[in-house]
Amino acid sequence: MKKATLLLLCGTLLCACEKPPIWDIFSKDSSLEGTQVDVKDFKTDVSKLFVLNEGGMGSNNASLDFIRFSNGNYVTGVFKKMNPDIAAGLGDVGNDIVVIGNEVWIVVNNSGLVEVISANDETEIAAIAVPTPRNIAFDANYAYVTSWAGAYVTYDSNYMVSDSKNPKGQVYRIDLKTKKVEGSVEVGYQPEGIAYYGGKLYVANSGGISCSLPPDYSYENTLSIIDASSFKVVGNVEIAPNLHKVYSDGQGVIYVTSMGDYYMNHTGLFYIYAANPSEVHKAGKNQQKPGDLQVSISCLNGDTVYCAGTRDEFDWSTPHTYYVWSFSIVDQSTDRGKIVLYPRELTGTPYGLAVIDHTNEVGGHYVFVGDAGDYFNPGTVTCYELDFGNADKLWSVTAGVCPGHFAAW
Repeated sequence: MKKATLLLLCGTLLCACEKPPIWDIFSKDSSLEGTQVDVKDFKTDVSKLFVLNEGGMGSNNASLDFIRFSNGNYVTGVFKKMNPDIAAGLGDVGNDIVVIGNEVWIVVNNSGLVEVISANDETEIAAIAVPTPRNIAFDANYAYVTSWAGAYVTYDSNYMVSDSKNPKGQVYRIDLKTKKVEGSVEVGYQPEGIAYYGGKLYVANSGGISCSLPPDYSYENTLSIIDASSFKVVGNVEIAPNLHKVYSDGQGVIYVTSMGDYYMNHTGLFYIYAANPSEVHKAGKNQQKPGDLQVSISCLNGDTVYCAGTRDEFDWSTPHTYYVWSFSIVDQSTDRGKIVLYPRELTGTPYGLAVIDHTNEVGGHYVFVGDAGDYFNPGTVTCYELDFGNADKLWSVTAGVCPGHFAAW
């Protein structure tokens, strides 16, 4: 969020102010108690970093945390604290979070809701019903939400399918002003990530239910392309099985991650050019060690996709070690990409990833990793500084259950 005029009140950048910024002082959430982390040397123009904790399926324990960089206060469960009259809290399974302007849009999958709250104080603005929503993207007028449209599969004690429903997925369109749903369009099976660029929406279809059902028992592998003005599908591109996240670099490159099929096809990062979407490229396909570029979690910062993966993703007999790497397109005309492998290895259960810029060091970044631990108890959020080939651990703090999604304001 740009706050140039407010920053002039301090005469310097946000975290170098001697006094808390004025929007912190008068925010309703400024008195919330939390855990203090060391941000005295933080150089960033981000005011808050929100952390969406998924919680456990059926446990109704999704939650929202934030860290305020002006004072290093990490506060857990802020949605419930700021909205005590909403008995159900944030709901069941928080799946995506995006800041748009001064609003935070939160996708709550199993509750069938898109929650809209104030970025300033986390009070609810609207709760919008969308069936089994997954991920969200925006243009100037609308929010677009992918939906599994009620698809599900259940198993008996012998791990055989006992019941299922498998309609094709939908993308719902929500007016940003009225907060009302204004229609939907059908895409592929179990759509996940979505991104907007140049009047088009790019939707990753996973087939996360289809893989368990006849006749094919296979994941989806298509990226659906929607014309935003007509709100109709204008193309489908085959990429890889079990597509997950979609990112636009804002310059005509659309990145898509694949989670693979867990036994034959590895995870990976793919990309297309908006000007020629039928031609699919894979990041690092000419690398001597293509196995170094697996993708368990990912995020976008600027025009660069950051990923964390493990070389042993098919082997669950031992704990994994994860590595961080990034990829960006340097020159579209020659299809030349830049790959950076970072020295920091991650252990545990990395579940979410975020990167924000270091404001006064060229190429410096802060990396935040959500660790799900055992998936049932509170996880952790750890901050690293990536700077000139180093990856120093700065701090770690207890979060909610399954901290998996981040959004900066």
